[in-house]
Amino acid sequence: MKQKIHHKMTLKTHSKNGWFSGYASVFNVQDLQNDWVEKGAFEAAIREGPMPKMLWQHDPTQPIGRWEKMEEHDHGLYVEGQLFLALEKGREAFLLMKEGVLDGLSIGYEVRQSTPLKAGSILSDLVLHEVSLVTFPANPAARITDIKQREMSLRQRVAALSDKIESHINQ
Repeated sequence: MKQKIHHKMTLKTHSKNGWFSGYASVFNVQDLQNDWVEKGAFEAAIREGPMPKMLWQHDPTQPIGRWEKMEEHDHGLYVEGQLFLALEKGREAFLLMKEGVLDGLSIGYEVRQSTPLKAGSILSDLVLHEVSLVTFPANPAARITDIKQREMSLRQRVAALSDKIESHINQ
């Protein structure tokens, strides 16, 4: 029986636009390839570096940001990253995240140590090459949890409101 996993994403204010965080992998959850990632599977990769690439939908030709923080928690591999909003794809991804349409994370890795099962494996040591923003993650619990949006100054809010009023009047 498949279990449904629900999560809530929050929108927070931050000094930089495009920051977000979440879990790139969640421990002890069967993924769509019947694999299970064990706690500790990322420790060596994090310690040895370098930081993996941030890609759009696992496409190596589409880096869209940079991972700034990566650590194992009891729940899974926690990540914090910055989208490059100067890139069109970065702006698209940020908009889709804010609208709740894009909320998946997925890892691209090399297996250093695993234990085979009848179907799939228990993954206990992985080398991370990339962590992607994806529409459908292989690990259904690997999700973006927080999106951080720049708080506008009072002057910026007044200017934006003024623009809206002027646009409405001119219609």
